[in-house]
Amino acid sequence: MKEKRLFQRLDDLALVLSKKEHTLALMALGSVGTEQERVDEFSDLDFFVIVEDEFKAFYLNDLAWMSEVCPLAYQFKNTVDGYKVLFEDGIYGEFAVFGSSDMATVTQPNGRLVWKSDQYQYDDLTKMKGNIPKIKTYDPDFAINEALTNIYVGLLRALRGEKLSGYLYLESYALNRILSIVHLYEKEVPIFEDVFGVERRFEKHYPEFAKKLPKMLSGYQNIGLSAKAMLDYLDSIYPINQKMKYEIEKLIARINTVKL
Repeated sequence: MKEKRLFQRLDDLALVLSKKEHTLALMALGSVGTEQERVDEFSDLDFFVIVEDEFKAFYLNDLAWMSEVCPLAYQFKNTVDGYKVLFEDGIYGEFAVFGSSDMATVTQPNGRLVWKSDQYQYDDLTKMKGNIPKIKTYDPDFAINEALTNIYVGLLRALRGEKLSGYLYLESYALNRILSIVHLYEKEVPIFEDVFGVERRFEKHYPEFAKKLPKMLSGYQNIGLSAKAMLDYLDSIYPINQKMKYEIEKLIARINTVKL
C-alpha cells in the first residue's frame, strides 16, 4: 500500500539524516504527521529537515542526501527554503530545509518528530507557531460586501468582453470571500482543518453547503448562473444592500441574454 510506503520513506530518510553531520531533526507534516488517520493513496510527503544554521545552504544546494533513500526523477526549488520532488518510484513530496535558528519564526502546522539528534536542544518543534494566514473571518459585513462588489465588478468585466477577468472575479475572488464566512452560517463536521487553505477537505467539512458549489461554480461559459447562485446565498444569510442586489440582478439578466 502506498500509505505504508510513505511512512517507510520517512523512516528511511530519518536513518540517512541520522548518519550525516550537522543534521538535527526531521519533522513530518499533514497526513504523514499528526493527522495520520486521513492518510490514503492520494497522500504525499510533507516534511521539514532541520540542520545547523551554517549548513542550511549545503543541504539545499545538493540533494544527494535525499537520493540516497531513492533516486529523484524530478526536483523543483519552489521557495528559498524548499523543493517539490518526485522519486523514481512515484512518491511525490514537498519539503523545506531550515537552520535551527529559523524554527522560532517558521510558520508551521502541528508536526510529528520522526527523528532528532540527541544533541539537539529544541523548543517543542511540534507546536503551532509563526504567522498562520487568516483563511476564516469573523467579520461577515466585510466579507459579504467584498463578495458583492466582486460579483458586481465581475459581471461588468464580462459584459465588456473581459470574460476571463469576470470569471476570476466571481469564481475566485467572490467565492473565496464566501468560503471565509461559511463557518459562521453552516453546520460543520469536525475534521482536521488545513490552516493554510479552507478549500482542503471542504466537502467533508461542510457537506450541506458543498451541494451549493456546482451552481456557484457554473464555469467560464455560465458566469450569470454563478453570480445568481452566489447572490441568492448571500441574500439568504445576511441583510445585503437592496440597491446593490438590484443592480447585480440587472447585470445578471443582461448577461443571460447576450452571447459572450
